[in-house]
Amino acid sequence: MLKIAAHTTRLSFKVLLVLFVVFILPALAHLGVWALSDRPSSWRSAQWTSAGILPRNPSKNEAAVYVFNARTGGLKGAVATHSWLVLKPHGANYYDRYDVVGWGTPLRKNAYDADGHWYSNKPVISHQITGEQAIKTIPHLEKAIANYRWRDRGDYTLWPGPNSNTFVASILSQFPELSANAPSTAVGRDFPVDGKWVGRRKDGAFYATAGGYFGFEIGGDVGFEINFLGLVAGLNPTKGELIIPAFGAVSWR
Repeated sequence: MLKIAAHTTRLSFKVLLVLFVVFILPALAHLGVWALSDRPSSWRSAQWTSAGILPRNPSKNEAAVYVFNARTGGLKGAVATHSWLVLKPHGANYYDRYDVVGWGTPLRKNAYDADGHWYSNKPVISHQITGEQAIKTIPHLEKAIANYRWRDRGDYTLWPGPNSNTFVASILSQFPELSANAPSTAVGRDFPVDGKWVGRRKDGAFYATAGGYFGFEIGGDVGFEINFLGLVAGLNPTKGELIIPAFGAVSWR
């Protein structure tokens, strides 16, 4: 019995050590970097206006779909980003931005500039679709957004979801042909929107999750990823990316 107990103790220590090195240590490192950065003291003093990424007057002859993300506010920004969708229909000279937020009615349309800063953090486009594919997909995206399940007051849960990143991930998961995913720093994207803890995604990836708190995914467009309390580590050989918790995807190409 003593040998079994000692073996169990050593195994537990090794598991904890791996979790610390792979997940906690990178998160602490990025927290240190984040703490040294200049950030607004509150949402009132933060910048929310356009970052100048998209053309102010887009051509009517173009159609596009953009997946945006930016670091969120406060200390959460050290480990998490906020994601949103921007649609530019063919024949329109405007953008439609769709977010889910944690106050009031969660699902918002055009509450902010399409490429607006988020808590003063400049956004980036993590994925975009243009041309005929965008023209064909936008009506279906709009329908999926209209049917989003957690759209009413009180439906938002900061962690592990459903939150803003759950919204974007759930919409994109319905269109595997777009090869678009919420970034690894989008905490909440792994929340099981269909209630299933084990299954196969439309892009062929196999996944298992414990309610979004822990889990893994292998195959499809993600390669191999492990989620530990919202922190994601992984490897995507197809895209040539190493996924580092809190830092996100780092390309070796």
